[in-house]
Amino acid sequence: MARPIKETPILYGKDAKRFEERMKNPPRETLEERERRLANYKLFMDMLRRGEEYDREREWKHKQALSEKV
Repeated sequence: MARPIKETPILYGKDAKRFEERMKNPPRETLEERERRLANYKLFMDMLRRGEEYDREREWKHKQALSEKV
């Protein structure tokens, strides 16, 4: 059974200021980090596409096997 989601904590003082500054000035992504992120994204999307193709092929084969039994 899933655990209930806890309430979001409220930040005060230095933590709140640090959080606000970070939101206003997010860290910049280096060229290497961007290339790596995009390569990982492409790899994931390729795996997802291949998995979907595999599922469709498997479903088609299953339907063919069922129709042959009839």
